[in-house]
Amino acid sequence: MNSGPSQDPAGTSALVLQSLDIVLVLVLTYLVLLFIGERRTLWMVRGLIVLMLASAVSNRLGLVLLSFVLEKLVVGSAVAMAVIFQSEFRRFLEQLGRGEIVQLLQPSRRAVPKADSVVDEIVDAVKELSQNRTGALMILETSGTIDERDFSVQGVKLDAEVSKELLQTIFQTSTLLHDGAVFISGSRIMAAGVILPLSERTASRQLGTRHRAAMGITERVENCLCVVVSEETGSISLAERGSLNRPLTSSKLKELLEARFSPSIEEGAVAPGLRSLGRQISDKGKALILRLLRLLSPASRDKK
Repeated sequence: MNSGPSQDPAGTSALVLQSLDIVLVLVLTYLVLLFIGERRTLWMVRGLIVLMLASAVSNRLGLVLLSFVLEKLVVGSAVAMAVIFQSEFRRFLEQLGRGEIVQLLQPSRRAVPKADSVVDEIVDAVKELSQNRTGALMILETSGTIDERDFSVQGVKLDAEVSKELLQTIFQTSTLLHDGAVFISGSRIMAAGVILPLSERTASRQLGTRHRAAMGITERVENCLCVVVSEETGSISLAERGSLNRPLTSSKLKELLEARFSPSIEEGAVAPGLRSLGRQISDKGKALILRLLRLLSPASRDKK
């Protein structure tokens, strides 16, 4: 004879499904944050998560109109992010399709340019090119991995160490690669003679093809910068997210690059938070599973 209230199987099943739903959403959120791994982008993802939570709460409270508006905002935001981060999503789906689940869980460990080495080499080369009025265009990868299919022409593979001498040599007008861009990833010059898509924005007549190409690639690819040296005036420009910062002195360029490539600002602050989030998800998940097992055990349902 039962001495206590029996556990409703339907209620237990609903609790299990709700708990599983929450755990899966947390895991998916963790994967997205880990895969992106860039602070400014994380704020956009967090904003989308806030909208999703607000939509779920309003739906649960029966606020029909508010729930409808928030649902449309969530869908629109998701579509906008898919367009903005198309290269990241494409890489994510490719890895998922190849079954590289472990690689998705591992943060990128590739070295980023150091302010006291690679940036100095780039700035020294730009300074000499500017003084000699030699046109130049350099693509600098800032985080993640740039999909080279975003380039119009991928250029000639080099995979050489960054040095001011090599950069100055590439952009000499007597070489075959001087008209294209140089693609720099980490501390390596990956390719030269790269042809970039031009920006479709209406630009000043003072801006040449190099400037429009720098604006075009930074509009399409978020995780990159472009350094431009004008062939006509020798002025230095820095393009990011489709916008040009010009004219710059070599010292100002160095300051901007050092700030942009500081690992403590972009990547170092993200990883500890993700590790902490991972530990919390793991601990909460284990506790939830143990609790569900106790609820589903025959001893908890039938107490003599």
